[in-house]
Amino acid sequence: MQTIQSVFEMQTLAEELRSKGQMIGLVTTMGALHAGHLSLIRLAAERADRVVVSLFVNPAQFGPSEDVAKYPRELEADLAKCAAAGADIVFTPSVEEIYPKGYSSYVTEDSVSKPLEGVSRPSHFRGVTTIAAKLFNIIRPDVAVYGQKDAQQVAVITKMVADLHFTVDILIGETIRDTDGLALGARNRDLTTTQRQEATSIFQALQKAKSMVAAGERRSDRLVAEATHILSQHRRVRIIYASIVDRSTMEPMREVVPGKAVMAIAAWIDEVRLIDNQIL
Repeated sequence: MQTIQSVFEMQTLAEELRSKGQMIGLVTTMGALHAGHLSLIRLAAERADRVVVSLFVNPAQFGPSEDVAKYPRELEADLAKCAAAGADIVFTPSVEEIYPKGYSSYVTEDSVSKPLEGVSRPSHFRGVTTIAAKLFNIIRPDVAVYGQKDAQQVAVITKMVADLHFTVDILIGETIRDTDGLALGARNRDLTTTQRQEATSIFQALQKAKSMVAAGERRSDRLVAEATHILSQHRRVRIIYASIVDRSTMEPMREVVPGKAVMAIAAWIDEVRLIDNQIL
């Protein structure tokens, strides 16, 4: 497995691989890898000849009240996990390499990014789309793999790819959960035992909505009311949003269309912010 820090070296290697007719798969991460990330790497390996994993804590997607310095950085452990999962190349640029002095160009998506996360984190998706566009330009992957856990991110990047005519296929990997149902995420490590028990109410609320839809319920307000009731039984849980939206546009849906609708939940568990979703 190769490790590359330079944009120029990454571009050169990617061009060399393409010249040999090899398909490139990309998995973008901010490090602190867990089993969810590793499943995306394995999925990319099924579709591509060479898999590139980016490890880059992107300061542009952190809001003013979010401390990028506190994001976990575990480079050596992450490199070992990448190798075990089948990555061929790990791209670990510095902030200065991606955003050199005087940098002032950003990519924005002004529709899909606005609701849900866009309300409470208004600058977040500008950072997400900018780094995605830069990585797509640097590496020019044939396929990029993202996780369903970040449903809005998937929708935003898919829209950006279509709007800007990127020649990359977006592949979506399923959400990987722990045995208690909690979706795997970097913030889970910040939960105490008690907080984690309370956090599982998010999964319980999503499962309740899914079972109601399976039983024939289609009214979104009833589904959201039941999910909110479940969450509100836990004193450490503060709901940021619980909504049923179109999984492609993120627009609210009054009536559930099975397979098209997704319930998205964001909540604080004391001071830990978690997101999760369920396709209905």
